[in-house]
Amino acid sequence: MNGRRLSDSRNIAIVGPYSSGKTTVLESLLSVTGTITRKGAVTQGNTVGDGTPEARNRQMSTEVNVASAEYGDILFNFLDCPGSIELGQETYNALVGVDLAIVVCEPDQLISTSTEHKAVTLALLFQFLDDWEIPHLVLINKMDRIRGTYVGMLKALKSVSRRPVIPQQYPIRQGNDVVGFIDLVDEQAYHYHSGAPADPVPLPDELKAEEREARQEMLETLADFDDRLMEELLEDIDPPQAEIEQDLKQELGEDAIVPVFIGISRTGFGTRPLLDALVREAPEPSVAAERRGLKGTESGEPLVQVLKTYYTQQGGKLSLVRVWQGTLRENSVLNGSRAGGLYQLMGQQQRSLQQAAAGTIVALSRLDTAATGDVLSTIEVDDELLQADRLEPVFALAIAPENRKDEVKLSGALTKLVEEDPSLHWEHHGDTHEVMLWGQGNIHLQIALDRLRTKFNLPMDTHMPHVSYRETIRKPRESVHGRYKRQSGGHGQFGDVYVDIQPLPRGKGNAFDQKIVGGAVPKQYIPGVESGVREYLQHGPLGFPVVDVAVTLKDGSYHSVDSSEQAFKQAARLAMQAGMPECDPQLLEPIDEIEVSVPSEFTSNVLGIISGRRGQILGYNPRTGWTGWDVVSAYMPEAEMQTLIVELRSQTLGVATFSRKYDRLQEVPDKLKERILAEVNSG
Repeated sequence: MNGRRLSDSRNIAIVGPYSSGKTTVLESLLSVTGTITRKGAVTQGNTVGDGTPEARNRQMSTEVNVASAEYGDILFNFLDCPGSIELGQETYNALVGVDLAIVVCEPDQLISTSTEHKAVTLALLFQFLDDWEIPHLVLINKMDRIRGTYVGMLKALKSVSRRPVIPQQYPIRQGNDVVGFIDLVDEQAYHYHSGAPADPVPLPDELKAEEREARQEMLETLADFDDRLMEELLEDIDPPQAEIEQDLKQELGEDAIVPVFIGISRTGFGTRPLLDALVREAPEPSVAAERRGLKGTESGEPLVQVLKTYYTQQGGKLSLVRVWQGTLRENSVLNGSRAGGLYQLMGQQQRSLQQAAAGTIVALSRLDTAATGDVLSTIEVDDELLQADRLEPVFALAIAPENRKDEVKLSGALTKLVEEDPSLHWEHHGDTHEVMLWGQGNIHLQIALDRLRTKFNLPMDTHMPHVSYRETIRKPRESVHGRYKRQSGGHGQFGDVYVDIQPLPRGKGNAFDQKIVGGAVPKQYIPGVESGVREYLQHGPLGFPVVDVAVTLKDGSYHSVDSSEQAFKQAARLAMQAGMPECDPQLLEPIDEIEVSVPSEFTSNVLGIISGRRGQILGYNPRTGWTGWDVVSAYMPEAEMQTLIVELRSQTLGVATFSRKYDRLQEVPDKLKERILAEVNSG
């Protein structure tokens, strides 16, 4: 890497739905290139990727894994990204810095057992890739499990891609088994062999018509971008192979097409042809740099962007960076901070480097002030590069250390956790006094809790967060009397007040006033009365903070010796205790305004979910820039939102999400009020 030219490297993200086999694809790529001598398996916990305890225990990727391999005189930096929608932030942050993405899917994710349906789990990925104009191709993995037709799978892909989807390979099947493929560029058929390159074989007669149709579709799609190719097709001239390959590289680099490849990564079938295609067609790093408005050259001062932050137990903080331009050297001073070591990553392993050229992805240690998405340079940078939007949190747990002595370490550990994963958020709730950890779903938070335990030795107790209920009153009460009198030798305590209590319009807050005439309550004691009133309103007759109540001190009496501000504070509390229960106290709950983003085919499901959770539907409209998606607007009680994301995803094939913002307080229905108060009293 130290002496490599810019054009000699490619940064490739491996993305796709959960369980599509992305980590196995990476393992197969590393095996075929000779980077590893023994191919691992996810089920055995010995793959290069997924090396953390959280990933091994779940047999799923929980963060971006990086590995490098050389093939065809090119250094490939592969970024294996999580597939769970709850870990999407990891994937989006990494995609910002790559040259091309391999979208891995499996046949069952495209074709159901009974009918075709939109591959909605891929729609989010395609949307992001197209919005960012990131070149991408599709690898249909696990072709040994194919049950439908290849044409049907292509149709499903076309339904979720804004770019033309074109097959570059066509499967050869014997019964239900896929035994090889036809390369549609050179029209050569190949037969798979385990552990060896595929053998060229004659084109099967029974597939010649299907092959010609698929190849014609590929050529006609490419001709939409190339007038010369269009003329050749119109004149029935078979274009030369080199011209087709050049068109594929050109249109792929411009994110104009989505080529489709097939394979069985578990056995290595299809891996070498995929690598050959990457060598020929994957765009050079300069293409991605130009797309971001950069020169992408190796000259000039280095400019890097942080794609991912890791905290390792041995080496501390590591920042995974894309070198956009210039040459990065170890111990460089970036944004005023001196970096530590410079490394090439291979899963959990690190190899020291002296320098890294533009167009590579490497790791830097000890960049303590750098956060994911930051742009760093040895000089002052005027413009910041775009970074992936931070996902809105949709699920929360209240957490507390199992050992109370660990509370002092919690905030520091949570801060590092959020640095690693910016889609996490934590807060100390001012009303419920709980530490709340927010994320993208229960799986996401369980992974975060595992990291707290394994990385920071902080095992947690958890529960669903308490709702920030409030209470108010409906009826006024006048001249409520409160007297506090104590005599225990020496000076006593005496305070005597009469207050009026009345409700205020919603949202006005609490108010205190006084209308004392003739010094019935001396001025120096009135602050004590207000303090007693406001202290009581923190915990009303139903057990919750009181809002929208006005209290007026109208009369009272005092003792020249025994009265004090403290005594009048106690008298005010007694008056409030006597009067508030007679003012028809009402329980209030917070109401949020929500917007649910969902594929249009599931909009009716979402409307039913919202109605079933006491929501008030405001309407729905097409989602801007998203074909086939709706945004449903509604009001919903906070108490009904704690598990909303779980039900939404269960009814939308896992892709619905929502945003929320506080709107108002609203009275709780009487039947629900009784249940809530019973639960509070029993707790």
